Amino acid sequence: HETTVFSTETALRFSGLKSGDTVAVGGFGNGGIPETLLNELSSQKDGPSNLTIASLTAGVDSFGLGRLFEAGKVKRMISSYVGENKNFERMFF
Repeated sequence: HETTVFSTETALRFSGLKSGDTVAVGGFGNGGIPETLLNELSSQKDGPSNLTIASLTAGVDSFGLGRLFEAGKVKRMISSYVGENKNFERMFF
């Protein structure tokens, strides 16, 4: 039995995610979010952008979803709570 391990960069490339897509992000607040994948996505200069994000919260500044906002990757946000992300507030309100 052979195990294959992918880097987060490779996982994003194989995911088929492209600019303009909608992404559902799991977790509760900052717990259980796919932090490593969000960090990789936010750091890709030529990676997908203009994304619609669906998540329970908008995260916080400089962490998880907050990094996507700071990188200018998010066009729309579907969320029930946005109170702790100042970058999100500046962008959308």
